[in-house]
Amino acid sequence: MWLNASCLLEFQIPVPSPFLLKLRPRSGRNQWIAREEYILSPSAPVNEFTDMFGNLCQRLVAPAGNFSVRTSVYVETADSSDTAPNAPFIEVQQLPDDTLPFLYPSRYCESDRFTEMAASLVRGYSSGYDQCTAIVEYVRNTIQYTPGAGQQIISATELNQLSAGVCRDMAHLGIACCRALSIPARMVVGYLEGLVPMDLHAWFEVYVGNRWYTLDPTQADMNGGRIAIAYGRDAADVAIFSQFGNPVELLNMKVTVEQMSGPNY
Repeated sequence: MWLNASCLLEFQIPVPSPFLLKLRPRSGRNQWIAREEYILSPSAPVNEFTDMFGNLCQRLVAPAGNFSVRTSVYVETADSSDTAPNAPFIEVQQLPDDTLPFLYPSRYCESDRFTEMAASLVRGYSSGYDQCTAIVEYVRNTIQYTPGAGQQIISATELNQLSAGVCRDMAHLGIACCRALSIPARMVVGYLEGLVPMDLHAWFEVYVGNRWYTLDPTQADMNGGRIAIAYGRDAADVAIFSQFGNPVELLNMKVTVEQMSGPNY
């Protein structure tokens, strides 16, 4: 299927401020970027680089006053995410090198604190994908999904005590439990067709059966096209914008995702 996704960010900036943006999805096995627009208003010099996770990052200094970032992408992607019941656990010594960073505890995914809990959640399930789906069901059934309510980033440990959070927080808990079982798990931020209310969305992926699979505790099924923008260990790695220095005000944020017949060249 073809999707047209866009994101508008509008800021009020008191003094020139450094920004680091992650708003450019890249083509890969699950998505093809056919066309994109990236508009800064007013214009500012941009330096782009690729971070350690392969994300396309943009550095700039935003001028004082009203400043906006507008992006739009036309993407070919699947209309649902693959599932793989019985996909096997991959022993750590057999894992590809680039999956290893997603085994360790991280700032918001304290997997070293979930060893006993994760083991109890997956008891009786086949090692690998089926264990991951048991964890997702636990998160979905015990954590109240409260979209739009999460200004403060919540770690997996905190969420397990609070029992309510946004998509980002629920992904943290799922990731921490999977890593506690020595299953690589990484966070993804991007667009999801049909998300209600519409916003940027967070989910996670696990490495089993010699590939990455998408899991999402906030959704009852894996239907809907997804566009991944950024990957990382947790929310600290996938922020779509980071601003440094004197605080700035985010005046407006608007996200749209529409199904299209294809890009109109």
